[in-house]
Amino acid sequence: MPSHLFADRPAPQPPERGTLDALISQTRRLRGDVDAVRRDAVVDEDDPQGRWQRALCDLAVHQLDDLGAQLGQLKEGVPDGPAEPAEVDGGSDPDGAPAGPPPTGSLLSRVGSAEWNLLTDEVSWSDELYDIFGRPPETGPLTLDELPSMVFAEDQALLTAMVTGCLIDGKPIDGEFRIVRTDGRVRTLHMMGEPVLDVDGCTASMWAVLRDVSELRRSERAVRETRDSLQRRQHVERTEHRIAVELQEAVLPPWRGTSGFPHGGPAGLDLAGQYLPSVSSATIGGDWYDALELPDGDALLTVGDLTGHGVSATSTMAMLLGALRGMAVAGIRPGALMGHLNQVLDSSSQPALGSAVSCRYDPRTRTLAWAQAGHPAPLLFRGGTGRALARPEGALLGATSGATYEQVEVRLLPGDVLVLHTDGLTRGTGLDRLLELAPLFAGARDAQECVRAVVEEFGRSPREDDACVMVARVDARS
Repeated sequence: MPSHLFADRPAPQPPERGTLDALISQTRRLRGDVDAVRRDAVVDEDDPQGRWQRALCDLAVHQLDDLGAQLGQLKEGVPDGPAEPAEVDGGSDPDGAPAGPPPTGSLLSRVGSAEWNLLTDEVSWSDELYDIFGRPPETGPLTLDELPSMVFAEDQALLTAMVTGCLIDGKPIDGEFRIVRTDGRVRTLHMMGEPVLDVDGCTASMWAVLRDVSELRRSERAVRETRDSLQRRQHVERTEHRIAVELQEAVLPPWRGTSGFPHGGPAGLDLAGQYLPSVSSATIGGDWYDALELPDGDALLTVGDLTGHGVSATSTMAMLLGALRGMAVAGIRPGALMGHLNQVLDSSSQPALGSAVSCRYDPRTRTLAWAQAGHPAPLLFRGGTGRALARPEGALLGATSGATYEQVEVRLLPGDVLVLHTDGLTRGTGLDRLLELAPLFAGARDAQECVRAVVEEFGRSPREDDACVMVARVDARS
């Protein structure tokens, strides 16, 4: 209903028919495109980001529905032309009950108008406003005194303040409140209105347009809730990543990235190692490498990889590596050691699979005794060429109860370079690339230079999984 507040101002002219038709067509096309994106979106209920994106699509659809309906109402006001209702979605109520097919007409009964005459006490409502309130037209409209009876108790003071400000102070109304319809459904209404002044400047009546924005607010709440859920998920992921990194740094050798054992280590062996993160540094895995000087002067060399990522994988890795170190110090040889590790992982409360290689090096005889559990064999570089050692039998850790592991020995020579790594480094064609570094290893001054060559070679392209590499070089003077 037009306002009489500024009667001396020329009434704005409606837009041209062609302009409205073009806007309605564009809105319908855009609404269809957004709805297609919404339908095509595959939402995993455990994926907060996916739910947030779907909620944004729902919100956009509701807003375009409202825009299309409002343009349809404008077109109905253009003379000499049949009205074409906007094609919009009826949606559903916040309590989950379907709203049903919308009736034909402007704004799909979601926008209505009213005027309250203060001089005659007459009240006029549009048909749409009766639909919004769920009130039969034969019961008549609500007066300003009766209107709060259908408003939420928490919102009655807000409505009273808006109406009072309009009637007494001449302020325009622009606010929202909730109503309880006669059928018990709760709806959110947005009310805009102005006082209508008489010739003496006194308030004669008040007119208002009320819009049912329940679906729009529901979509906005869904966006906020999913956004908050996504932010909480990201916070948890960042926290878990930090804990995983700290745990990994506490477990991996303190000499990583440097040459040699701390405190000298076994005679005749130069060591260096490096952890290489995946392309997504947020997914810290269960890869490890370790070297330990044993009480009898031998050296323990081991690398391994556990399935999974995050705190669970790194905590299991820490547990397994601790068990491995303890058994090696107790004198258990690599083959039997792999069998005990398999039993530890098989009986763990956190089921996982793992691969590992364990080597025991005797610097007095330069003998390497080793066993593996579903893991890539160590690479031996000698005289400018490299090859993988023949693998003994051994199943993945945690795959089979009571598995036995074969142990083999190999004699090393002064100047030999032994490379132990996890499969994240050589997956695909990586093994050939690693073997091609043999000339560089032959000319390297120490183990750290060999590790640096590996990092430079495999740092050029992103990896899907993290990896570890450890280089052991037999001193040429031994």
